[in-house]
Amino acid sequence: MSYRGPLNSLNGMNEGRPINPYGGNQKQSQSYFDWSELKRKVDRQIKKIEDLTDHPLVDYIRPYVPALARFFIVATFYEDSFRITSQWSDQIFYLHKWKRYPYFFVVLFLIAVTISMLIGATMLILRKQTVYATGILCSCIVSQALVYGLFTGSSFVLRNISVIGGLLIAFSDSIVKNRTTFGMLPELNSKDGRTKGYLLLAGRILIVLLFITFTLSKSWFTVFITIVNTICFAIGYKTKLASITLGLILTFYNITLNNYWFYDQTKRDFLKYEFYQNLSIIGALLLVTNTGGGELSVDEKKKIY
Repeated sequence: MSYRGPLNSLNGMNEGRPINPYGGNQKQSQSYFDWSELKRKVDRQIKKIEDLTDHPLVDYIRPYVPALARFFIVATFYEDSFRITSQWSDQIFYLHKWKRYPYFFVVLFLIAVTISMLIGATMLILRKQTVYATGILCSCIVSQALVYGLFTGSSFVLRNISVIGGLLIAFSDSIVKNRTTFGMLPELNSKDGRTKGYLLLAGRILIVLLFITFTLSKSWFTVFITIVNTICFAIGYKTKLASITLGLILTFYNITLNNYWFYDQTKRDFLKYEFYQNLSIIGALLLVTNTGGGELSVDEKKKIY
């Protein structure tokens, strides 16, 4: 973006029965940990949480979730476009005087990237020409990283790669159902299903990169929960629950740590940049709760096997 295992224990035996130290015989009780029962209990609790997504209130807002998620994904591009235009002289000074680019090139670059981000973001929200929109926005990320020299910081690189992952997930959501089966029920054909699956897989893996730096300075409990859900999200296991959990964690820290509205201009720009980039990832996670893990996920393979 722009500048800125147990064993059974046997006691004394008396004709196959343990001896009661207080006299008489009693039946031996087995003492072992039943892992299968624990798994069933955990699965039941997870199922209860997942069932919350079928609440009538959730069903009411579900049709609006994809549009809201796409807006979150591209909000960082709108914010960056506004910042370039509102701080035009600062952007010119940084690129021309500090980075030593020709003045004419700087002006053309800023105009082109601002217009491209506005057009690409709007097209993606409206789901119009999503192939071109995704390509335009990805090109803006890469070109700005090159021109502004953002490849020097690992945090910036991973964050921008994760934003590209969010764009891929938004693009996969635009692959509409285009074949009608018996009973007039639409479904994806096999080619579109594979394409969508590959895009979702790539998007999930790229988004995971954000959480590599995210967990470095958090509490051990947050790190544990994040790592578990990140792995589940990447492989597509319990994808909906993992997406919701990661989205809630990221939202909490985004509001509490990147609350740029409380700071002056010096720190505001940096926090605002991180806030909207995290918002883009939150939008992608929100969209995955609707799309699911796709064809290339453990959840989908479980349905087959």
